[in-house]
This record gives sequence, C-alpha cells and structure tokens, in this order.
Amino acid sequence: MIEFGVLLLPFLEASLRTATPLGFAALGELVTERAGVINLGLEGAIIAGCFGALAGAGLGGPYAGVLAGIAAGAAVAMVFAVFVLALRADQIIAGTAMTLLALGITGTLYRLVYGAGGAALDTPTLAPWALPGLSSLPGLGPVLFTQPLPTYVLYLLVPALLWWMHRTGAGLALRAIGEHRAAAEAAGVRSQRSRAAAIIFGGAMGGLSGATLVLAQVGTFNEGMSAGRGFIAIAIVVLGRWSVLGTALAALVFGAAFALQYLFQAMDWALPYQLFLAFPYVLTLVLLALLRGRAAAPLELGRQD
Repeated sequence: MIEFGVLLLPFLEASLRTATPLGFAALGELVTERAGVINLGLEGAIIAGCFGALAGAGLGGPYAGVLAGIAAGAAVAMVFAVFVLALRADQIIAGTAMTLLALGITGTLYRLVYGAGGAALDTPTLAPWALPGLSSLPGLGPVLFTQPLPTYVLYLLVPALLWWMHRTGAGLALRAIGEHRAAAEAAGVRSQRSRAAAIIFGGAMGGLSGATLVLAQVGTFNEGMSAGRGFIAIAIVVLGRWSVLGTALAALVFGAAFALQYLFQAMDWALPYQLFLAFPYVLTLVLLALLRGRAAAPLELGRQD
C-alpha cells in the first residue's frame, strides 16, 4: 500500500484541478440566484459546454474550444431566460426541461458527428502551466501554481466577483433585486435586464465549467459526462451561504471529495470503486441535511412574476 504522505501533494493538486469546473459553475449560479432566479438548467449548460469545447477544439485548438464551450453554455441559458422572463414559465420546470434537452441534443449530435465509436482521444487539451517563480515555492507552490490556465482564471474570478458584487452599483443592484425586486424597481433598477444578464452569465460560467472538464481534465467527451455537477454546483451555492468566498471554499471541499476517489484507489483499498464514485454525491446530501435552515437564501429566489 502506498503511504498517504507520499500522495498528499498530488491529492491537493488534483483537488484544486477538480474543483475548478465546480467553482466556475457554482460562482455563475451564485450570480443567477442573487438575482432571484434558480437555474436547474445549469447541468444542461455544463454538458453543452462540454460538447462545444470538444467541437471547438477540434476545429481551432483548445482556446477556441474554451470560447465555444462558453458560447454553448450561454446559449442554453438564453433559452432558459426567454422561458422564465419573457414567457413567465416556472423556473424549476423550465430548468429541468433545459437540462434534459441539452443532454439529449448533445448526445444526438455526438453520435451524428463522431459516430457510434465516439470522439477521438487526440482532442487538443490545456496542459498544466507552471508559473515561473511561484511554482517553485516550497510547500504549496507546485500545488497552486502548476495548473491549467482555467484554474488561474478562477483565482482571478473570485476576488473580481467579490469586488463587483459589493463595491459596484451594478452588483449592489443585482443583490437588491434578489432581496426585494419591487423596491429595487421603485429605485430605478431595470430588474428584467439585470436578471437576464445574470442568467446568461451563469450559463456562460456553466459552459466554461464544461469546457474545463473536457479540455483540462478528461481530454474527450462522453455522453452525460457532466454527471450531476450542475446540481452539485447549486448545492455548493447553498452550502456557501450565497457568498462568493463561501461558494469558492465549498467548491474546493467538493473538489477534494472528487479527488478522494483517486487517492483511495491509489492506496489500494479493497473496496468497490463504486463507493468512491458515490462519495461526492453522498457528501452533498449529508452537508445539505446538516446545514438545513442555517443559510438565508435571497428572498426573491424562485418566485414567479
């Protein structure tokens, strides 16, 4: 059996890398929910981002794949926004329908474009990039600064989003919409425009999450490969108490939960691998049960017009 200490730094590195797509999706959903909308179509945005990244990378390289993934996720969110804001459909039903639609469309396109055998395994990917100087720092230097580019983007996104939500008029207006939309509108805030922008931003981040999953982790596409990450991202927002820093920390916890399955298998534990695969989802249920009622959601969350 391999000693745990030998695997600690690789485990931490894998935790951060695995947390990156969860962090993008959860922070995007945080902005959406702060506007009073819960988007269960986030899972659909992630799987659309996965397929968009695969197609874009095949045509123009990994960076084109990232842009295509973002665009695909935003497109799914735009359709959701039309149904929820313009047609005033129920948010839960519309979001569920968007997830099922995206799963079906991506699976169908995948088989049509790549055939029954699936996509080739030579999809261009984003390799880890060691930041000069920082990656050689003792201790956590190699863990924090030998990562694919999306992880560094996430490093910048967290403080930028924190500043935007608490120090700008647009961010404060968004939070006001989520707490009391009628009062925000009376103060001159154009709530429908802000909510639409928040939904599209959340979808774009879901698409970036899917692109990161394909281009910085897996290296190919599989039908349904989002594997519930959209729903976990929604749970992460709840566990993070609808705050930027709390959401980022909760994403890191769940990234570690996903990475644990690789650690346990490397330690050659004589347990069915299905138990390791199920651990992140069990953790979601346990933490939601333990923290039930302790977090205050935005008052307008999920309310219909």
